[in-house]
Amino acid sequence: MKKLLPLIISIGGTLAVGGLAAWLTRDSYGIYSMLEKPALSPPAVLFPIVWGILYVLMGISVYLIYRSDCKNKDSLIELYIIQLAVNFVWPLIFFNWQMFFASFIWLVLLWFLIILMTVLFFRCSRTAAYLLIPYLLWVTFAGYLNYSVYLLN
Repeated sequence: MKKLLPLIISIGGTLAVGGLAAWLTRDSYGIYSMLEKPALSPPAVLFPIVWGILYVLMGISVYLIYRSDCKNKDSLIELYIIQLAVNFVWPLIFFNWQMFFASFIWLVLLWFLIILMTVLFFRCSRTAAYLLIPYLLWVTFAGYLNYSVYLLN
């Protein structure tokens, strides 16, 4: 159990951040349904499923960095926490404040942080970096959706 505790904390902590963001934006389904959306917009029910999977992959990824022998793993974990904080704020800007252009700019910041994190994780653990690729792809897609919502609304 002692060896599993860091994995549980990594995944559980990441899911908790996502869960708190979801709770703080609990009216997001109603807001999302009222927006003009672009082509390829998925149904609202898909978002928590995808994010749940991504948060688990992210948690495993940072766990692999934690368990690695990298000399700079502390700074990599700090970068992870920073990008997770940026991730946490995005739905507040988008849903609660409905500042669609500002949320797009914030999402671009998140996108760059994910790229940086993926590159730096790759130097430490290729598996940890590969686990972040679905996250990067989803945030790229979210950027398309966010910018389109900005233009349409």
